[in-house]
Amino acid sequence: MKKLNYSIEIKAKAEKVFRIMLSKPTYEKWTAAFNPTSTFEGGWNKGDKIYFIGTGEEGKKGGMVSRIVENSPNQFISIEHLGILDGDIEITEGEMVESWKGALENYTFSENKGITTLSVETDTSEDYADYFNATWPKALEILKGLCE
Repeated sequence: MKKLNYSIEIKAKAEKVFRIMLSKPTYEKWTAAFNPTSTFEGGWNKGDKIYFIGTGEEGKKGGMVSRIVENSPNQFISIEHLGILDGDIEITEGEMVESWKGALENYTFSENKGITTLSVETDTSEDYADYFNATWPKALEILKGLCE
């Protein structure tokens, strides 16, 4: 697995960035950079199962099956990806998920004088590195626009 890192400075308090990032209506806006139908089902509390989902080109629901490893409000959140969602079926074993099962996505919020640096560290398979390197900066710019 490859570790990718991104960061952005946002002229807003960490509490606001954290709230806007995780609130469903605004989450759907900034993650539209990845998929225009991006949303989530589940909770953001430590230990919660959460589904990061969207609709594919053929109209079928799909996405990631994950769990919240850590949630320190306004400071840090860690997500572990466990598998994929294919329609309503969870796939957590086998060839389709083995190359990235257990991948972490970590968000760190560091505030200084009303400016929050949001740092993202994410594990990915080599196959998706170029896609994420192109898409994550766009998503973070959208989030910044929602917060400022």
